[in-house]
Amino acid sequence: MKSTMGIILTGGKNNRLKELAETRSSTAVPVAGKYRMIDFALSNMVNSGITNVGVLTQYSFRSLMDHLGSGKEWDLDRRNDGLFIFPPSLTGENSGWYQGSADAMFHNITFLKRSFEEYVVIAMGNCVYNMRFDGILEYHLQKNADITIAYRDMSDFPPEELVYMGSVNVDEDGRIIDFQEKHNDPKYITCSMGIYLMRRELLIELLDECASHGKYDFVKDILIKKLETLKIYGYKFSGYWRNISTINAYYRLNMEMLKPEVRKELFEGEGKIYTKVKDEAPAKYNEEAEVTNSIVGDGCIIEGKVENSVLFRGVTVKKGVHVKNCIIMQGTVLNEDVKIEHTILDKGVVLSRGIHLKGTEKFPIIVAKNVIV
Repeated sequence: MKSTMGIILTGGKNNRLKELAETRSSTAVPVAGKYRMIDFALSNMVNSGITNVGVLTQYSFRSLMDHLGSGKEWDLDRRNDGLFIFPPSLTGENSGWYQGSADAMFHNITFLKRSFEEYVVIAMGNCVYNMRFDGILEYHLQKNADITIAYRDMSDFPPEELVYMGSVNVDEDGRIIDFQEKHNDPKYITCSMGIYLMRRELLIELLDECASHGKYDFVKDILIKKLETLKIYGYKFSGYWRNISTINAYYRLNMEMLKPEVRKELFEGEGKIYTKVKDEAPAKYNEEAEVTNSIVGDGCIIEGKVENSVLFRGVTVKKGVHVKNCIIMQGTVLNEDVKIEHTILDKGVVLSRGIHLKGTEKFPIIVAKNVIV
């Protein structure tokens, strides 16, 4: 896909992720033991041969910028093209807060105008999937479409969480004839994946037109309003895909990662998922350790019992500890005789000796970053 560039949207503050998004962008939330959410969209672009990628940041972008760095891990630290990170601009007339996805792209429209690629792929950075974009480009050309939107049948997703997504209706030819964005009562279970492909020049025209009318949202003010005047087609994706917009979705995603078939598709599928490399020793399991059906990151020290859980790098589980159905982030320490179940512990948490925490699958307990309990 030498003629295609990429844009990754990171969005604003997501209150539905609660403590996990208090100090970081939702696209920088850790997932699956060592990754960040944005790793998937960025890796998919690199695996598709896209080497000119812009990341539009907004809320709490410091940790995201630290994670991405120069783009070396994704082979995007290049003299020509590469990874470009665009923090919000602060001026006397602009507070830096984008008012929508179209507004974010319009404020960085110079990046689009200075690029030379014919096509552009726009992707949300808070989704987990493994997909090459070659197929969507081929479909786009075959249909002679103006815009192509990737979508998926979400019948395997809780119906109550479809309200946080965009649902689409596609006719027999594949053309999108209806689009509901985050509707309180969605009519369709076929949902947009937040992946859009179009000509770069068309995107520039649409952003200019949108801004001239004082509009800000790419989906509501461009895509939905152009359904009849532009040829907007849907490209069906049938692989694993999850949009992480709520705590329940985040918890469920990590638990689904414990299934071998899900890990195989995500990490051995269309291409490798890259992330920031950290040189740490392998996990250490003492004689008393019992670990079943869990993901354990490098640098962990396990002396207790861990089952059906995801442990990130450098977690310490001391003697007498029982961890079940939990997500434990980097550098957390569980002291002797701690018992936790259905719990999410952010980075650097310390649980004192004998602490018991028990949530439920739908209401997991969350402990914020660097808290001592």
